Amino acid sequence: MTTQTRPFGFWTATALVVGGMIGAGIFVQPAQLAPFGWTGAAAWLVAIPGALLLAYVLSCLTAARPEATGAIAIVAEGLGPLPGLLVGWSYWVGICSANAIIALTAVRYGAQFFPVLTSTPLATAIAATALIWALTALNFGGAKGAGRFQVLTTVLKLLPLVAVAAILAGLAIVEPARFSANPHTPFDSTKFTMVLTLAFFPLVGFECASLAAERVRDPARNVLRATLVGTLLTGILYIILCNGIVFAMPEAVVAASDAPIAMFVENFWGRGAGLVIAAFAAISAIGCLNGWVLMQGELPLGMARAGILPAILGRTTERDVPTIAMILSSAVATALVMSGAIPGLTDVLTFMLQLTTAATVWFYFGACAAALAFGIVRPLAAIGLAFSAWVLWGSGVEALLLSIVLMLTALPLYWLALRGRVLSEKAA
Repeated sequence: MTTQTRPFGFWTATALVVGGMIGAGIFVQPAQLAPFGWTGAAAWLVAIPGALLLAYVLSCLTAARPEATGAIAIVAEGLGPLPGLLVGWSYWVGICSANAIIALTAVRYGAQFFPVLTSTPLATAIAATALIWALTALNFGGAKGAGRFQVLTTVLKLLPLVAVAAILAGLAIVEPARFSANPHTPFDSTKFTMVLTLAFFPLVGFECASLAAERVRDPARNVLRATLVGTLLTGILYIILCNGIVFAMPEAVVAASDAPIAMFVENFWGRGAGLVIAAFAAISAIGCLNGWVLMQGELPLGMARAGILPAILGRTTERDVPTIAMILSSAVATALVMSGAIPGLTDVLTFMLQLTTAATVWFYFGACAAALAFGIVRPLAAIGLAFSAWVLWGSGVEALLLSIVLMLTALPLYWLALRGRVLSEKAA
């Protein structure tokens, strides 16, 4: 394989994992978990090992099938074309809805410097749409250029987060009493499942290297290393940042903040430093969006090449870019963004965000089931299956049921793909 068809080495694959996990979510996560106090702190201790377990199972699947066109195709091989399509389609829906929210988040952070970007709901939607298509155009240039951009934005987004982690480490040494000075909500086992789902959401993205395995050199080795290293480093960073900020400040103050990390930095270094964090938050969101724009094209491409989606979605340019699949995906994300500018439809976009976790976890569930079917790391796959079911339940019955309904919308495409294969066989 050449670097044109497999342009990603270990570091680019790792950047894809870290960049996919660390988006705008990390900059608001402390506020989401602050109201739960010690329950939120405990949730990380389960969510991160769970993510590592799922990441290992996915990597082992990829290593066992290095020539497969991505993890979805491997799931289809293990469970059958229809189950593979259903979990893959559910995951694709989750990517499109996540891209809409990430683009809007990037624009809102950018509005800290250019208020006109969010002067009206329509202005916000237009700016977010422009960002989606700008990164889509970047990806039209090929996966190699998109991968370089991902490495750059990953380095930039890590700089302020590492700086904040260093501040927290310094506080722990110089002023340890600060972390016990404020009362926090005691652990509540009745809320743990729901809080676990909240903690797991920002970890979604560790599968990026497995999904793009067709672009990674020596996938049997590099996908496993990149996935585990990227997931572990991100998980450690999340624990330090989120728990550190939640316990270093009054719980109610953190919970009420729209930008808790920027607020924390501003509290120590002033308004200017807070704006710097806002700038890096915008960069973080843009880098995350770039990675997911790449994924939103790679996912239908892999399924089309596996024969479970119509062949038209597998058409590529001379640079092996799935333009039709990418345009379709960006069009769906654009429709979601623009729906937020229509009075009365804003809640639809918000609910799509709530669905993202449920839609994504179905893929993890399917991957663990496929590992069991193939006989790959069966004990760990069984645990991963149970963990995925636990997180799915924590997303709520309404979101769970709607995610199943969205899966079923893929059935017409499956029938078209099946009909295409039959016609091809007859023509042969």
